[in-house]
Amino acid sequence: MFKGASITTEQSPYPIDSSPLCCELSKLLPIRIVRVCGGEEERLWDSLVRQYHYLGYRKMVGCHLKYLAFHGQRPIAALGWRAAALKLEVRDCFIGWSDEQRRRHIHRIANGNRFLILPWVQVRFLASYLLGRNIKAVVQDWQQVYGHRLLLVETFVDGRRFFATSYKAANWVHVGQTKGYTKRGKGYEYHGHPKEVYLYVVERRFRQILGCRQRPVPQCSARTQRWEGELQMVIRQPSWNPDVVPRMELGQAEKSEVELLAEELVRFHDRFIRFYRRREQHGWGLLYLRGLLSSLERKTMQSIALLLKGSKAVRMLQDFISAYVWDHEGMGREHRAALCELVGDEEGMVNVDSSEIGKKGTESVGVARQYCGSKGKIDNCQSGVFVGYASPKGYGLLDCQLYMPERWFTDEYAQRRCKCHVPTKLQFRTKIEIAHEILEKLGQEGIRARWLGCDTVFGSSKEFLDEIGTSWWYFAQVSCDTEVWWDCAAGTDGSGAQKSAGAKRMTVAAIRKHPAVRWEAVKLAEGTKGPIVAEVAILRVAQLRKGGKGPESWLFIRKDPSGKVKYALSNAPESVSEAQLFQASTLRWPIEQCFQEGKEYLGMDHYTHRSWPGWHRHMLFVSLAQLFLLHLRLTFQKKNYTLTLPQARILVTAAVEENCRTRAKAIEIVQYHMRRNDETSRAHRRRTLKDLRKRWPRLRC
Repeated sequence: MFKGASITTEQSPYPIDSSPLCCELSKLLPIRIVRVCGGEEERLWDSLVRQYHYLGYRKMVGCHLKYLAFHGQRPIAALGWRAAALKLEVRDCFIGWSDEQRRRHIHRIANGNRFLILPWVQVRFLASYLLGRNIKAVVQDWQQVYGHRLLLVETFVDGRRFFATSYKAANWVHVGQTKGYTKRGKGYEYHGHPKEVYLYVVERRFRQILGCRQRPVPQCSARTQRWEGELQMVIRQPSWNPDVVPRMELGQAEKSEVELLAEELVRFHDRFIRFYRRREQHGWGLLYLRGLLSSLERKTMQSIALLLKGSKAVRMLQDFISAYVWDHEGMGREHRAALCELVGDEEGMVNVDSSEIGKKGTESVGVARQYCGSKGKIDNCQSGVFVGYASPKGYGLLDCQLYMPERWFTDEYAQRRCKCHVPTKLQFRTKIEIAHEILEKLGQEGIRARWLGCDTVFGSSKEFLDEIGTSWWYFAQVSCDTEVWWDCAAGTDGSGAQKSAGAKRMTVAAIRKHPAVRWEAVKLAEGTKGPIVAEVAILRVAQLRKGGKGPESWLFIRKDPSGKVKYALSNAPESVSEAQLFQASTLRWPIEQCFQEGKEYLGMDHYTHRSWPGWHRHMLFVSLAQLFLLHLRLTFQKKNYTLTLPQARILVTAAVEENCRTRAKAIEIVQYHMRRNDETSRAHRRRTLKDLRKRWPRLRC
C-alpha cells in the first residue's frame, strides 16, 4: 500500500519511507487527511504514535477520532482527538458556564490529545496548515459519528518542550495553565508538570448557545492549587537523608516565624547589597536567589525569570548574571564570613573536592570530554574544584573555581575563550594547583579550622600534602595501592613512633591484610538510623618520598559493615586522640552532601550560562541559598526543632508566596514529615542496634 519503503514501524507490517522530506509547503500539496477507524490504517496510526510521539500511545476509550495525513501514498502526520477534560478551571472560566451547564454540554468540546509530524518531515507552516484542515474535518465527523455539534476544541502543550507556535499561527487562544494533576482511577494525582491550555472557537456564538458569560480566573487559585499538589508530592517522595527530629509539633511562635521568612530572606540578602553597582541589581540578585529556593523543577535562568517577572525579564536576568559589573568576589568573601559565623569551630574541617556537571555541545566555558564523576565515565562535562566547610554545628560551601582543560588554552580555542569572557591572564592549572590557590586565599582570610579533608584525587599528590601539611592537619583519602613504610614489629596500637629498623615498603591494601593489624569496632558518630559503626585500624607509618621514608603519619583504615574499605593518611601529631581522628573521618563527607542537596533542591546543575562569570556567579548564588537554609535550620534547632533542607525550602517557598492558605498547608506538611521522620528514625535505630549487638556483642552504643 505504501511505496518507497525504508523502515518498518513497530507492530505494523507496512514499510514507511523515512527519507528526509524538506521542501516548501506549496510543493507538498495536495495533502490528504483521512479518518482511520479499524483495519490496517489504524494499526499504522497506532504504531507511528507509539514509536515517534513523546507521550507514546495508549488505547483511547470513549469518544475519539484518528486521522492520518498523506502526501501521495506517503504518511507524513498523525492526529488524534478524544473527549474533553471533565474539569479544567482556566477553560471553564473562559467559557463561563456553571457546573450544571458543564455536565450538560461537556460532550460539545473535543480534546486534541495527539499531534505528530513524522521526524523526517521538515516543512515550514505544515503544522498550522494541518491543524486548520483537520479542525474542519473533526467538526463534521464528530457530528456524524457521535451526533454532537462541537462548539470548541482544546489541547494541552508542554511548555518545557514546545512553544505552541503552530497553534498560535492557526488562531488558537491561550487561556492559561493546567494545575498539574492527572486522573487516577476515581481521583486525581499531582504529577508536577502544568501544561499550557489552548482553545479554538468553532462556533463564535457558543456563549449565547450555552447561556453563560466569561468570568476571570481567580488570581491566587492556580498558584495555591499548584503548591498544594507539590506538597502532596513531597509526602509521596520522602527525603533522601532525613534528620532526627523532635517528638513535637511546631508551636505558635514558630508558626509566626514562618510567616516572616519572606522578610528574613530580604534581610539576609541585604547583607550583600553593598557589592552591587546599581540599585536595580539588588532586585535582580534577590530575584535569582528566590528562584533557586522556589519549587521550579528546572531552575534555569529563563524559568526563574518567567515565573517571577515575565518574559521581558529573561534577557535582563541573563545580563545580570553574565555581563553586569558587580563585585561577586567581595560577595564571596562576605558569604564565607557569614558561613563561619554560623558553624565556625576550632575543630572544623575544610574539604576539597571536585564535582562534574554534564553538558551538551562545545560552546560552554570549560566544557570538554573528561571524567564525569556523576556518570562514572568519560563524557562531555564541566568540572569545578570546590572547597567546603564542616563542623559539628553544620556544613556549607566556601568557594569554587571552574577547571579549564589544557586544550582550552590553545590557539584553536582563542575565539571561544573571548566569547566566554575567560580572563586574559588565566593560564592552565591542574585541579591540585587550583585547590592550593583557593586554600591560600582562605588562609589569608583567617578561616577557623584545624583539619583539611580531601579525596584520592588530591590525597594521591605528595606535593599537595606536603604543602598543606604546614598549615593544616590533613585527613586525606588515598587509593589502595598507595605505598608507605611500616614496621609491624614496632606495634600496631598507634602508641608511638617506629623504633625498629625493620620497616618495610608496603601498600596500604597489603597492610590491611597483615595478621599483625589489630581491628577494633568503634562508634564513629550518631546517625539518623542509629550509631555509625565501623571496624577501624589506626597505625603509625612513614609516607613514601623519592623512594625513601618521608614524614610520619597516621594510617586510618575503615571497614564499613557493608565490607567497603577506605584508607586515609593524616599528618596529625602523635598526641592526637582517637576521638579526634574518628570525628575527622566523619567530617570528610559533608561536602558530598552539599553537592547532592545543591543539585537536587537548589538548581546547582540547572544553569544555562556559558560564560566564565556566569558559571561562578551561579555557583555563588547556590551557596548563598544553601547558607540561608542553614541559617533557617539552625534558628529552629535552637528551639529544639530540627528541619531537613527540603523542609526548610518548603517553608521558605510558601512564605514568599504571601498566601495564608499556602503557608498553613506547608506547615502542616513539614509537621507531618517531622513526625514521620521521628518514627522512622527510632525504628531504624532499634533495627541498627539489634544488628550491631549481634555482630559485635561487646560494642557499647
